[in-house]
Amino acid sequence: MTVRCTILCENSVPSQFGLIGEHGFACHLETAEGSYLFDTGQGQGLLGNARILQKDLRELRAIILSHGHYDHTGGLPDALHQTGPIDVYGHPALFDQRYRATGQLQRFIGIPHRREYLEALGARFRLTTRWQQIGPGVYLSGEIPRQTEFEQGDAKMTAVTSSGERLRPDPLTDDLSLVVETPAGLVVLLGCAHAGMINILRCVCRQLPGKPIHTVLGGTHLGFADDSQFEQTLAALDEFGIERLAVSHCTGLSRAAQLQSRLGERFCFATVGTVLEA
Repeated sequence: MTVRCTILCENSVPSQFGLIGEHGFACHLETAEGSYLFDTGQGQGLLGNARILQKDLRELRAIILSHGHYDHTGGLPDALHQTGPIDVYGHPALFDQRYRATGQLQRFIGIPHRREYLEALGARFRLTTRWQQIGPGVYLSGEIPRQTEFEQGDAKMTAVTSSGERLRPDPLTDDLSLVVETPAGLVVLLGCAHAGMINILRCVCRQLPGKPIHTVLGGTHLGFADDSQFEQTLAALDEFGIERLAVSHCTGLSRAAQLQSRLGERFCFATVGTVLEA
């Protein structure tokens, strides 16, 4: 069966009546064995957009959180009100306190809800650092090894761990991706790719050797990359033979335009309502 990805939350929205955009990301994934929700956006558009796009969140097999930022986790209570008790996958560092420097201010950007509250709504957290299969042909990347020299973290982000340790910059070890096997090849879903898109794709290739990557979909964080990192990322992308790069969210419009000019028909911008099949 064809695997279908539908963007429910993203910064931009086309003219389709009733959909709304927000700074964040959420993708509904449909497979032959059931559906999944990858991230939940901020919580402003998830339920309304899902209703308009005719995606029934009550039928989800599981929810996956790519990392512990508000714009990927804020809609989790809304999703849980639909699903009831459900497995929620993520990394053990998911609930670290996250901050971003804006001038002289430190803005909190972590999960806006306590774990106990989310568990009371039915979240059964499955937190792990390991690559694992969470459904037929559906894999969670686990913690991504940081091996490239050019994919650097965001120096403006800091974190406070559950033990009280302050990390500068935030290593975002909880950055996870989802990988789906399809007849056309692998589909790799990115939240923000804080671990580095090339690091992520190389990890996928090590775990599933010999399987081609057909589609990469989601936030790439290239909107925050300098020119050197951007150019080295583009050069490294050639090693994977990706047939479709569908970018969202933290890629940024300027970098997305550059990607489109380089990749041509292999590129698309995945806004709210975009449906991709493989």
